[in-house]
Amino acid sequence: MRRESLILLLAIAAAGCKPPPDANTAAPLASAERGKQAIERVGCAACHTIEGIAWPQGKAAPALADLNRRGLIAGRLPARPDVLAAFVRDAPSLVPDTAMPAMPLSQSEALDVASYLYAIGS
Repeated sequence: MRRESLILLLAIAAAGCKPPPDANTAAPLASAERGKQAIERVGCAACHTIEGIAWPQGKAAPALADLNRRGLIAGRLPARPDVLAAFVRDAPSLVPDTAMPAMPLSQSEALDVASYLYAIGS
């Protein structure tokens, strides 16, 4: 009986694990190119190393590579473009103890940023 319970528990846990959504279908109106421009404008690379952004290459925060392969954002949020957009726009509202500040981005700009960050890992 214990073995069957363990198998059932593992099956339930595995069902909850899925790859991050495809950035092309999760935010179809978002633009990776506009996202790159927004990243450069607000200075995300001052803290993060970001593929495609030549300068600066910040080391104070995690590199933003392969986000489309990660299961979690900030170690605790589901890795989805909509959640990433909300996080880059106002990280402290989602993860109060984060060092990342709220960024001066509109909702559509934040979706564009998420689109760029998901695209560079594809």
